[in-house]
Amino acid sequence: MVNSVPGIKFGFAFTESSGACKIRCEGNDEELKKLAAANALEIGAGHSFLILLRNAYPINVLNAIKNIPEVCNIYCATANTLEVIVAENESGAKGIIGVIDGSRPKGIETDTDILWRKEFLRKAGYKL
Repeated sequence: MVNSVPGIKFGFAFTESSGACKIRCEGNDEELKKLAAANALEIGAGHSFLILLRNAYPINVLNAIKNIPEVCNIYCATANTLEVIVAENESGAKGIIGVIDGSRPKGIETDTDILWRKEFLRKAGYKL
């Protein structure tokens, strides 16, 4: 994380699905670590992880995360409010089915919208 964005603050929580079945937490920001752990506990899905960021956009670290051999799937990388869809079996084990990200579309992009989007992406450091 810190190699991707200087000054990034993050909290990481991983939910074990075997053995002690505990939530492991790491990061360099205590508030984000606590929030990640609380959200991971609320979701309750084994072998899942959450990363909460400050001073960076998800796109800034996404490729680094994808390159971790243990990462099988990424459901979402967003700065939007989201909902995690969770299924639970008869034994109480849970799994993430998907994520609802952001808001529904409000129309079709205009030329003015395109200019705004491109400027935003440049400010975010995603496009030159």
